Amino acid sequence: MELAFATKALRTVCEDEECAMREVGPAVSEVLKHRVADLRAATSVTDILTGNLRFVPGTNQEEAVLDLCEEHTLVFAANHPILPREESGNVDWKRVTRIKLLRIHR
Repeated sequence: MELAFATKALRTVCEDEECAMREVGPAVSEVLKHRVADLRAATSVTDILTGNLRFVPGTNQEEAVLDLCEEHTLVFAANHPILPREESGNVDWKRVTRIKLLRIHR
């Protein structure tokens, strides 16, 4: 999958292990490294088997979240110019191949 980042600071935390350890601690940093690798390796979001994938309430399923650890989560959204949608109007996450990481939330 193709990843983008909401901010340069978030990109740095996600791609630089030393920075991540300073920002979120060693345990969260280690899990974050694996989640980002899982996302990059996946064909679509629904291929992700770890992290308890779910949708952020109130976003019409346009934002999704994966658990990291120590109550931290990784929040992301589909990042297509035209979002693939189901007939219901919700994002069709099976067809999402581009995402934007929005934030690490605690």
